[in-house]
Formats: sequence, structure tokens, C-alpha cells
Amino acid sequence: MARTHHYATTVTWTGNLGTGTSGYRDYRRDHDITTDGRPPIPGSSDPTFHGDRTRWNPEQLLLAALSQCHMLAYLHLCADKGVVVTDYVDHATGTMTTDNTGNGHFTEVTLRPRVTVADPATTDIATALHDDAHHTCFIANSVNFPVRHEPVTTT
Repeated sequence: MARTHHYATTVTWTGNLGTGTSGYRDYRRDHDITTDGRPPIPGSSDPTFHGDRTRWNPEQLLLAALSQCHMLAYLHLCADKGVVVTDYVDHATGTMTTDNTGNGHFTEVTLRPRVTVADPATTDIATALHDDAHHTCFIANSVNFPVRHEPVTTT
């Protein structure tokens, strides 16, 4: 049985310097991302596009969402298979290209999870479960570019 899940966020532009968008360089790209019961996420555009480098940009948030989703699916699968994970860190990277008009799109993301498991006998299954996690990750199933994995598993 299919179930539908609904999500809601509010994005509020906070970058009006007094003249709105009267010119391309006359406003800040700053905004706040909020939802009920959570602290706000300070957002902006990438510094390349006149954003504030101290704030999260949409490209970083997409990369973070892919990494988070993979990790959560992976940890679930490990728990189901009896693989005890004691540490997990992912140093994910993404590549976006823009054309001569300034339009762009992601061309790939590479997740590099470094996983520590409690039992050396589970290292192989722990590594193999990354493929299963990729196929169950909701976010990876929603994008139109490759999401690659380069996992390392240690004890």
C-alpha cells in the first residue's frame, strides 16, 4: 500500500537592503529556512552568485540531503542485518556545471562514507549494504544525476 508523506518549509527572503531588487547587485541573497519546531537554517546563494559564504546555499543543502538520506538508510539496513556501526562520517562532494547563460545543473555527487563497525567479520556485509542503501534512499531516487559511493569500512 502506497503512503503519501507531506513536508512543509517556509523560505523567507531577508536580503532587502531598502530598494528591493532594483538592481542585480542591490540586494542580498540572504534568507531563512524554517519549519515548525526547528531552528532556522540561514541560507544564501553560493558566493559565486553574490551570496554570503557564512550561510548555507541550496547546492550544499542538496548535497547534505543526499548524504543524510544515504546514511539514515544505511544505518537502518545495518541494524536489520546485525551490523553494529560505531562511527559514520561522510565527506561528500558534488559537481555542478553552468552554461554560458548562467543556467546550471548537478552532473554528479560522490558520497565517501567512512564507517567503523564493531565486528571485523561484518566488514564485507557493511560495505555491500551501501548499494542497498542507495536504492532505498528517497532523495537519491528523486534526482536525475548519478550519485556514486566510495565507502571505506574499518573496525
